[in-house]
Amino acid sequence: MNKLVFRLLLIGLCVSMLAGLTILYNLPLDTSDPSPAQPIAFSHKIHAGDYQIDCRFCHRHAESSPVSGIPDLALCRACHLHIATESPAIKQLMGFWERQEPIPWVRIHQLPDYVYFPHMMHLRAKVDCSYCHGDVSAMVQLKRVAPLKMGWCLNCHRNNQASIDCWTCHV
Repeated sequence: MNKLVFRLLLIGLCVSMLAGLTILYNLPLDTSDPSPAQPIAFSHKIHAGDYQIDCRFCHRHAESSPVSGIPDLALCRACHLHIATESPAIKQLMGFWERQEPIPWVRIHQLPDYVYFPHMMHLRAKVDCSYCHGDVSAMVQLKRVAPLKMGWCLNCHRNNQASIDCWTCHV
């Protein structure tokens, strides 16, 4: 009788662990709003689409840092001292500058602390920004398009012969 109980407990433990791993594999890494309202109506369609400004002009840290970075207010101001100065959004931007306040942008992609995602490594591997971020040049309001699930990332790594060792992304 004791052996039967032990075996049933062992089977139950294995099934529970398998179920837990399956849930983690399919769980979205980012559960926030995929297209949150921003404090200033910034259009990637105008900047990246109409004017064809490269992503890295504004997101200057993408090639040298784990995060791509949000543009400094001074960078926005430098262009908009002379461009679209009467636009309500630009007046709002200049208001932040005059008050010396950072723009409280709402993050679109937020990964858990246990996930290490370096933009620089992906750019060096020639992964196009649009693979994860979608066609931002057509987006008036930015939205998250990739599911950012562990399984999605692993499939990409497998398809591109990148490491699938746990320590690659979980440090």
